[in-house]
Amino acid sequence: MSHRDTLQRFLFENAAIRGEIVHLDASWQMVLEHHDYPTVLRRVMGELMAAAALLAATLKLQGALILQIQGNGPVSLLVVECSGDLAMRATAKWKGELAEISLADMVGDGRFVITLDPKDGKQTYQGIVPIEGSSVADMLQNYMTRSEQLDTQLILASDDTRAAGMLLQKLPEREDQDEDAWARINQLATTLTSRELLELPAPEILHRLFHQEDVRLFGPDTVRFQCSCSRANVANMLRMLGAIEAKSVIAEQGQLEVHCEFCNQRYTFDRIDVEQVFSSEMSAPGSDTRH
Repeated sequence: MSHRDTLQRFLFENAAIRGEIVHLDASWQMVLEHHDYPTVLRRVMGELMAAAALLAATLKLQGALILQIQGNGPVSLLVVECSGDLAMRATAKWKGELAEISLADMVGDGRFVITLDPKDGKQTYQGIVPIEGSSVADMLQNYMTRSEQLDTQLILASDDTRAAGMLLQKLPEREDQDEDAWARINQLATTLTSRELLELPAPEILHRLFHQEDVRLFGPDTVRFQCSCSRANVANMLRMLGAIEAKSVIAEQGQLEVHCEFCNQRYTFDRIDVEQVFSSEMSAPGSDTRH
């Protein structure tokens, strides 16, 4: 099957409900190439990536949406970042062997953090809530219902080659609204299997589930893997660290190495590099972004 990295929006013409379907293929494989994640962690990461793309598209961001699961269990951190134009990256930190355990056991006493970063100097929004639910979908549905007052249904799936998701969201009521539509469409959506979600294209999914409904499907948007790390960004981070601290690392180790957790790129700075970083006469080193 060909690579599919697309998100498609759809709208129910006779009901105040909108939706999206996302398929991640090559972008999901790029995430897996950079780290040897345990199987059970891969599933959660893939589902969180699909969810991040769906939510970022719903919010129509100019900046970035960052979803984080933080905990004191075997998995201490899981991060997915998705920009407004659907460029994605993800990483996780874990320890030991991960058997087939639940999300709750994986994370332990944890919290879910959603950050909206406008990337234009405007104020960043961050919401922090306890982890509630037995799956990524449950956790995010609880968040959307309680924090955003939006009735939302998420269906997510992931395996070693693909990740996918479908979002349904109730819109403000209209005078001509079908009062039973939300319950009916939600019930139909629950019949979608993980295999169907992963393997079938969006038009076929919608026809299979909602062939008796009047649904308008919009054209696809492209999703892609992209890491925003760069040597210039690392140099800026070193400036925040401070000259004394950076030069002490150079004195002790001979060089300073920074490793990107998302794409595994390593940036090395020697004594001359660090001197240039902190020279007021030097501009920041190269600004190429890693892809």
